[in-house]
Amino acid sequence: MLELRSLTAGYDRRAAVVRNVSLRVGAGESVGLLGPSGCGKSTLARVAALLHRPDSGDVVLDGAPVLGWRHRAPRAQRTAIGVAFQQPRLSADPRLRLADLIAEPLRATGRASEVVDRTRELARTVGLGEDLMGRRPHEVSDGQLQRACLARALVLRPRLLICDEMTAMLDASTTAALVAVVEKYRSATGAALLAVGHDRTLLERWCGRTVHWEELAGPEAAR
Repeated sequence: MLELRSLTAGYDRRAAVVRNVSLRVGAGESVGLLGPSGCGKSTLARVAALLHRPDSGDVVLDGAPVLGWRHRAPRAQRTAIGVAFQQPRLSADPRLRLADLIAEPLRATGRASEVVDRTRELARTVGLGEDLMGRRPHEVSDGQLQRACLARALVLRPRLLICDEMTAMLDASTTAALVAVVEKYRSATGAALLAVGHDRTLLERWCGRTVHWEELAGPEAAR
C-alpha cells in the first residue's frame, strides 16, 4: 500500500536527517520500524503520513505517486492515512474539548453529519467515558488524551495507520489497551500499520514484520 523510495528528508537541506531510505508496507501488513532516538525514524514517519515533503525520493500510495504534502495532498490520499504521535499534548489543540478533538477531521472534510454518532462510537472503542468528552486536554491524563488522539486518527476510517512512538509515554496497561484497539480496527477493516518505536519487544510482538533502521539503507541512513 505504501512505498517510500530512496527518500532523503530533513529540516535543512544542508543536513538531512534521513538519507536514501526505502521502505514498503503492503496492504493489510503490519510493519514495525525499530530505531534509537534521534535516528530519523519520526521524520520518515512524517513523510509517510504526507506531513513533511522529502528533499528527494518518492512516496507511492496505492500505486499512485504522492505529489503534494499537508493540505496540498489530494484528499483521497490524505484521508487514507491516520496518524497517532508520541506526545499527545503537542498534537492536540488545547482549546478543544475531547469530543471536538476527535471530530476535527470529520468537520475538516465536510462530514459534520457524522460527528455525533462517530464520536460516541470511537469514544467507546478507545475507552473514554462520556464524562470525559467535554473536558479539554489540560483536564485529562496523558493516557486519556492519547486515547482521544487515537480515536481522531481512526475517525475517517483510514486504510493505513501510522503510530509514531504512540505508547512511549504510557504505562503498560494503557499501552496494551491502545495496541488492542489498533489491532481490533485492523482486524475489522484490513488496514495496514506502520508502527515506529525503540521498544524491540513491543514491536516484535505487535507487528508481523520488524525492520531495523540500520537495515533500510545501511550506514548511510544512520549518519
